[in-house]
Amino acid sequence: MGNVAKSSGVPIKTIRYYEELGLLKSLARTEGGFRLFNSDVLERLHFIKRAQSLGLSLSEIKEFLNVHDGGELPCEHIKIKLEDKIKAIDEQIQQLLILRHELSGLVSGWETIPENPEKTICPIIERN
Repeated sequence: MGNVAKSSGVPIKTIRYYEELGLLKSLARTEGGFRLFNSDVLERLHFIKRAQSLGLSLSEIKEFLNVHDGGELPCEHIKIKLEDKIKAIDEQIQQLLILRHELSGLVSGWETIPENPEKTICPIIERN
């Protein structure tokens, strides 16, 4: 596993975790207890890391790898998930724009000083 970690740049603990989740499968162990992996382990680790960088969860990645391990290309499944991610990002952008507008409104009225400052913590934030 040390060689796999060194070659992939993925820490040993992470590789063990991926194995526990079923993302990687070791073939066997050597007499010294070292795990032996398929020759595609580096390719799988690269796929996992790239898919994570695109916002895919480990459970989604496992589904894709299961499709691949079943002899099919998971590209159509991945496309659907990525389209879902795009929709979610668009929704987040809209929510952030609304929040930005609200914050800008609060900041623009910052000069306001309350009549009874002792009855409030910060009138700008407490105002609806």
